[in-house]
Amino acid sequence: MPVKNVTSTILDNLNVAVLLFDHDLHLRYVNPAAQVLFQTSERKLLGQHSEQLLPENVVFHDILYRARQSGQPFTEREVPLTFAGRQRHVTVHCTVTPMNEPHRGDELLVELQPLDHHLRISREEALIAQHETTRTIVRGLAHEIKNPLGGLRGAAQLLARELHEEHLKEYTRIIINEADRLQNLMDRLLGPSAIPKYRSTNIHEITERVRTIVAVEVSPAISLQRDYDPSIPVIKADPDQLIQALLNIVRNAVQALNGAGTIVLRTRTRRQLTINGQRHRLVAAIDVQDNGPGIDPGIVNKIFYPMVTGRAEGTGLGLSIAQAIVNRHGGLITCQSRPGNTVFSIFIPLEHSSNG
Repeated sequence: MPVKNVTSTILDNLNVAVLLFDHDLHLRYVNPAAQVLFQTSERKLLGQHSEQLLPENVVFHDILYRARQSGQPFTEREVPLTFAGRQRHVTVHCTVTPMNEPHRGDELLVELQPLDHHLRISREEALIAQHETTRTIVRGLAHEIKNPLGGLRGAAQLLARELHEEHLKEYTRIIINEADRLQNLMDRLLGPSAIPKYRSTNIHEITERVRTIVAVEVSPAISLQRDYDPSIPVIKADPDQLIQALLNIVRNAVQALNGAGTIVLRTRTRRQLTINGQRHRLVAAIDVQDNGPGIDPGIVNKIFYPMVTGRAEGTGLGLSIAQAIVNRHGGLITCQSRPGNTVFSIFIPLEHSSNG
């Protein structure tokens, strides 16, 4: 393979955002990681001046000017960057290297390493490990409870046959009904038992099915909006199970709105994403965004644990089951929440197969 092609392949697969500015600080090159960081395509980024690209980011521009003036590499740690009208903030390590070669024309090579990315990976890996540990414990407890519960129900049925007075049979009916209710709860704690049936699936068949179901359930004061990327390739998935997972999340958002608000279903692709220690070149993402009051900060890091809920009437099982389903697909669900903006993100690797 020619050296130029090797270099291009390396840059395309880096997690670090790489940008190349000319002497006048107009952008001449961005790698895919930089496009992800800016959430903008290469076509829209190229040619922009650094101050157009990141307006009001004084620290970043100061680093560029100092590196250009001194002709020496310059590194600044924990540089705050603000994107998209102050709506998104990222902290990065920033390295600027002047390309002091005659044929390079005093270009500046900029490397941006998002700290948020590393924190996210660490948080997600801890989340997956804790979720698996919790599920193992819960499944063990559920099995231990189900055995005596079956005996209790059977004894109540036998007792009912021996009783001739109707008012006494009412007590055995209560025992049987409550045993059945606990049995259903144990089944839900154990999560989906069916083996996923993977097949090529259009992700928008899943989102549209869920949107159609929920649209019938909600009041007119709740708006269900779509923001889809139609170019997302098909994924290998069990559509029925993913519908269940997404439905749990969307219904959770509906309950958070208390009868009025907006839910946005958004689909995108993400490049170079690490999930559970494995790096994926391309990942399909489904975001469920609502403008409700947000999740209590005290439980936001535990929201995927069984029996954890912010609602008095909730069981705390919906998100746990959703996470288990997505984990089976080699993916992960994450949550970011503040008042007026809560986003649950489902990530499914596009290269995942039924053997994964």
